[in-house]
Amino acid sequence: MNSVQRLLAASVISIQNSCFIYPACQNCFSRLILDSRRFSCLKCGCTGEAKDASYRYRLSLKIADTNDLFDITVFGSCLDPFFGVTAENLQRYIQDFNQLSGETNTESTTRALVQAVETCFIGKRFIFGV
Repeated sequence: MNSVQRLLAASVISIQNSCFIYPACQNCFSRLILDSRRFSCLKCGCTGEAKDASYRYRLSLKIADTNDLFDITVFGSCLDPFFGVTAENLQRYIQDFNQLSGETNTESTTRALVQAVETCFIGKRFIFGV
């Protein structure tokens, strides 16, 4: 499934959503359903304690080469170098920051993260394996 069919040099036009990190199943990488105490995977049935959920990057982008526009999604650890940490650690930093600051409305943290990601990606040219 990870085989690259071709390489595409393209510029990032926009970030498609503000959710860059998601709780991921260790078995199948599907999004986990979290409640306050437990997680479950609807795809493979994996369950566990919410505190033990792992996280993964998911960055949806609109990109353009010289001829076309594309919607692509980049998953996983290939984004670690761009964020400087694993998705697991970034999620932990965000949670710790919100707790230490007493932030009950995480909207401002999310806005700041979106703005940082937009600054780092929009207008930049990358080579994507598609």
